[in-house]
Amino acid sequence: MHPELGNDLPKTKEAVLESLEGLGLEIVHSLSTSGLVATLHGSGDGPTILLRGDMDALPMPEDSGLEFASKIENRMHACGHDTHTAMLASAAHLLSKYRGTFKGKVKFMFQPGEEDPGGAEPMIEEGLLDAGGHPDAAFAIHISPNMPAGVIASRPGNLLAAADSLFIKLWGQGGHGSMPHEANDPVPVACEIVQAMQTFVSRKFGAFEPVVITVGRIAAGTANNIIPEIAEMDVTLRSFSPIVRDRINTGLNKLVHGVAAAHGMRVEFDLHLGYPPTVNDAGFLEFLRQTTIKEFGSEAFFEMPEPVMGAEDFSYVLERMPGAMAFLGVAPDDIDPATGPTCHSNRLIVNEEAMAMGVAAHTAVALNYLNQ
Repeated sequence: MHPELGNDLPKTKEAVLESLEGLGLEIVHSLSTSGLVATLHGSGDGPTILLRGDMDALPMPEDSGLEFASKIENRMHACGHDTHTAMLASAAHLLSKYRGTFKGKVKFMFQPGEEDPGGAEPMIEEGLLDAGGHPDAAFAIHISPNMPAGVIASRPGNLLAAADSLFIKLWGQGGHGSMPHEANDPVPVACEIVQAMQTFVSRKFGAFEPVVITVGRIAAGTANNIIPEIAEMDVTLRSFSPIVRDRINTGLNKLVHGVAAAHGMRVEFDLHLGYPPTVNDAGFLEFLRQTTIKEFGSEAFFEMPEPVMGAEDFSYVLERMPGAMAFLGVAPDDIDPATGPTCHSNRLIVNEEAMAMGVAAHTAVALNYLNQ
């Protein structure tokens, strides 16, 4: 009911710390964010596995109609990070009861800022993940309201895409809408760039090299009879490999500047590199599959045939150690997963009973990994 945004989550952090009281965990706090890592020590020396849950919300209204809907205007846990946090804290309680049955350590990473501006990277740079020893593997769960409850889904290799953002600003020459020949209109040039970017995708990348370029915002002008001086565009770029990512960014730079130059316009091209691709380790993914089948039955694990174009900053963790992220189906029983509200929907509703499976999955993955 009290969602917080970004890397500063004081109330959320307070709630997490309160939930972990009495478990005897070794807690290390981030100095630049509200993140923390709590470590559970087993009965002796052994490997270390990291379990991660993100905590931040989204800047949007909530219209779920739930009795525990957000009480803060234009803030909502529309991506399920509140469930991620709850499942991770519950797994800490459950695993603490088994501390005498395993050797090694479990690190619980409570991370802010996944939606923006990114909380995993500063926690890594501060050394929080390595405090007391570098983890040998990492695991994370993300809920999916568009998968039936009782299913865990993932895949080896690419699971999620790299996400970069591009801001384009064109300077033409303003004028009267009735006399465009006496101005230099940036609006049709912006439209030409939008079309050229889609042709760039289809003609410069093979059919088996997934690339998405979407112009999410285009803005220009103040009235229908005024040719504006400036047009702006905000673009999201999605890809799955460093090579393709570089080709997109280099190619778009040439394309945008070339089209602008052809029309005698000045251009600003501001590219921001976002999260890298989220890549699951094939060996750990097979371990996850076997663990899921062992604990929940043969129908519980679903191998996704293709990755998702969304992005995650858990990718930074998986760049440093083997591991995997998996989706947990949480579609309510009375809602068709195929047509129900998605993550980032103002009407998102989660099947809370399915969260017990997430707690059990965190616990089973940790115990089976440390005891294998």
